[in-house]
Amino acid sequence: MTTVVKQADIIASVRDALQYISYYHPKDFIDAMHDAYKREESEAAKDAIAQILINSRMCAEGHRPICQDTGIVTLFVNVGMQVVIDGEIPLEDMLNEGVRQAYQDSDNVLRASILADPDGARKNTGDNTPAIIHYKVVPGNTIDVHVAAKGGGSEAKTKFAMLNPSDSVVDWVLKMVPQMGAGWCPPGMLGIGIGGTAEKAMLLAKEALLEPVDIQELIARGANSRTEELRIELYDKVNKLGIGAQGLGGLTTVLDIKVKDYPTHAANKAVAIIPNCAATRHAHFTLKGDGPALQTPPSLEDWPEITRAGSGSSKRVNLDAITPDEVKTWKSGDTLLLNGKLLTGRDAAHKRIVDMLAKGETLPVDLKGRFIYYVGPVDPVREEVVGPAGPTTATRMDKFTRTVIEQTGLLGMVGKAERGDTAIEAIKDNQVVYLMAVGGAAYLVSKAITGAKVVGFDDLGMEAIYEFDVKDMPVTVAVDSTGDSAHKTGPQIWQAKIAEQTLTLTDA
Repeated sequence: MTTVVKQADIIASVRDALQYISYYHPKDFIDAMHDAYKREESEAAKDAIAQILINSRMCAEGHRPICQDTGIVTLFVNVGMQVVIDGEIPLEDMLNEGVRQAYQDSDNVLRASILADPDGARKNTGDNTPAIIHYKVVPGNTIDVHVAAKGGGSEAKTKFAMLNPSDSVVDWVLKMVPQMGAGWCPPGMLGIGIGGTAEKAMLLAKEALLEPVDIQELIARGANSRTEELRIELYDKVNKLGIGAQGLGGLTTVLDIKVKDYPTHAANKAVAIIPNCAATRHAHFTLKGDGPALQTPPSLEDWPEITRAGSGSSKRVNLDAITPDEVKTWKSGDTLLLNGKLLTGRDAAHKRIVDMLAKGETLPVDLKGRFIYYVGPVDPVREEVVGPAGPTTATRMDKFTRTVIEQTGLLGMVGKAERGDTAIEAIKDNQVVYLMAVGGAAYLVSKAITGAKVVGFDDLGMEAIYEFDVKDMPVTVAVDSTGDSAHKTGPQIWQAKIAEQTLTLTDA
């Protein structure tokens, strides 16, 4: 029987799904994260997971984005062969109109992150379109849609290889995961695609991330296929790497591992890894010709009540009176609460700063003795002074770090995940500091911001330089003035602890 699906229903369903996933984690993900929190023995990792869970509940209550990076939209669309679409524009345009309306919703503005001319002007399209759309024409009389919003930090950690047929997928994955660092905001999920061609393996890995978190059920019943065997083996071995939440070292690096495969050429074994971050966002709906398919809000009882048990031991810092000598007393792994005025700046701002310094031009703001936060916030709504404002991946600023520190007198930086060796050397040489805020806790962080104004490069939009007034903003010393990196020492310590625990259990 033929089904007629209206253009307006397609647009409304996409819009509703994207708004929904911007502030609601899937329940299976929350349950898995809470289980990881209860198991975690590393204080730093446990606090990071606590912040993620607290942030998630706040977003569910306040209907504001889980992460300031509200993602690039990917749609998997299965169109039934007996469907007639009643509309005036192509299906692709309908789907993109749903994206446009979702991201420009005045009640919950979502950050537009999509840039046209990616190797040239890199101009923001302004409405987060176009989406990445994958179609299948299938038997049936419905339109089935999976919607995902994927953060750039986790997408940047994607890995691909064309292995030899005899090569071990497990060995390759265990080699790649440490190279991914913490910029994908673990703990999360890894989607792994095996087979087909290069682009098919990537697509399989992305599709795998749409599946529910069910690794514990799989372990309990046992594997029935090679892909399930891989899931169980990799879940165990990746977590034994000790990378932990936010890369600080701990028991849980992945909440689940998904594997999809496809027949391939006899000479090839294509393998792709795509991680999903702590801001896991996806939803599913089916259009049956009877109106829009809207999401059903979950119960707030699905979210655990979590408090940051260790926050009382954090040291309060006055950024307006900070001195180089005080910075030198901080040690890797210390937790701080920042107060005072904090500048912001990320990729585009750093490039412009370095270009201006090279030309001898005066910067719009004096950076001497200041701290800069790598962030591109969401626009505020209602009474907010700023929207969700979590950190972006710090390694992207590594190539600018030495120049900015040495030519401006910058005293400290705040960002997400680890720093590379180039940046660590610059930090050590100049006895400054790098602090880490938790990725995936953007709304929680924004509540520590009591004032915000643009003080430079206002033409860059969300990448402009802001001056934030912050009150008790939680951070961890990730690289201290001696160059000691928590992202190097933490995983090493916890990998050894996990190995020792495993050996003890085996001996017993």
